[in-house]
Amino acid sequence: MAKVSIRDLDLDGKRLFMRVDFNVPIKEGKVTDDTRIQAALPSIKLAQQKKARIILSSHLGRPKGKRQDEFSLKPVADRLAAILGQPVQFANDCVGPEVEAQAKALKPGQVLLLENVRFHEGETKNDPEFSKKLAALADVYVNDAFGSAHRAHSSTYGVPEILKQGAAGLLMEKELEHLAKVLYHPERPVVAIFGGAKVSDKIEVIDNFLGFADAVLLGGGMAYTFFKAQGKGIGKSLVEEDKLDLAIQLIEKAKSRGIKLLLPVDHVVAPKLEAGVETKTVSVDSTPADWMGLDVGPETIKAFEAEIGRARTIIWNGPLGVFEIDAFAKGTMAIAKAVADAKGFSLIGGGDSISAVKKAGVQERIGHVSTGGGASLEFLAGEKLPGVEILTDRKK
Repeated sequence: MAKVSIRDLDLDGKRLFMRVDFNVPIKEGKVTDDTRIQAALPSIKLAQQKKARIILSSHLGRPKGKRQDEFSLKPVADRLAAILGQPVQFANDCVGPEVEAQAKALKPGQVLLLENVRFHEGETKNDPEFSKKLAALADVYVNDAFGSAHRAHSSTYGVPEILKQGAAGLLMEKELEHLAKVLYHPERPVVAIFGGAKVSDKIEVIDNFLGFADAVLLGGGMAYTFFKAQGKGIGKSLVEEDKLDLAIQLIEKAKSRGIKLLLPVDHVVAPKLEAGVETKTVSVDSTPADWMGLDVGPETIKAFEAEIGRARTIIWNGPLGVFEIDAFAKGTMAIAKAVADAKGFSLIGGGDSISAVKKAGVQERIGHVSTGGGASLEFLAGEKLPGVEILTDRKK
């Protein structure tokens, strides 16, 4: 069922607790990439138009329940103020009498950013007492942090549970709409591309897509677990020894369901993972014993491009090589361009995949770039996300 949206709320004069995802990179006290801050702007500006008194909450990094200056959100408040062109108040904590006073003193349209919620152990434990303290700051709750929606934390679950109300922000709404489209109402053929280092990170989502995709393309480090499971020599390539049986099960599942499961047929190999080393392109069946596979080869690229070109729905998560090093980036860059050129709707998730499409210069030509790596994977695996489930259902 669809969730109540921030668009539906009467926010005039109300104190609005909005969970956002401001988990951004910071260097020497400055935000170095404000993509996630920019993504929250539509909801913040709409709340301002609706005359809400806006209290923003986020985590940053993993301070493990302790105050650590390197994880302070103060630089984010400064960056947000610059983007909005107005002052953004900053609370030195996220709970307590001083913070409550700041929240109550807000005027309609004003913005207060709370300090990192993960400075308190209660956040990740969804501690009821900590949740009550956060909920005491506000009248209304909105979650616009899709990237944290797979966590049942105080700021994503406990607060709306206490307030007995929760609405989706505009970014959350957009994420759910696009993910639901590819999962429940895709235009066929559906092609799913999975890369990255480990098959264990994507077992559930690959398994789910073997239930309804027309083709699944596998590359990156995870492919070598499948090759070894098939008895192929993989040299010094990355492998998950404890996932060999699983790889065979996935191959058999694809066969039994008539789904194409494409693995690389050739790859770029090198004696070690390092820029400037000698490389050569060989078939997967001719992998040298003391070399490692670090990118897909040209024949694989052609085969993958052909499948992508036929697709009407494309889902991609994970690079097909070590694209941070140019010698091993050709496969990932080629696939990024093929996805961008495809006529079908494309959805990309995961930090590395997003970095890849940015590096390829094709981000603007992707149908939807998901802000939530882990959350999007769990959603696509068919799992329920606590931070979404707790939001109020829209009445039919």
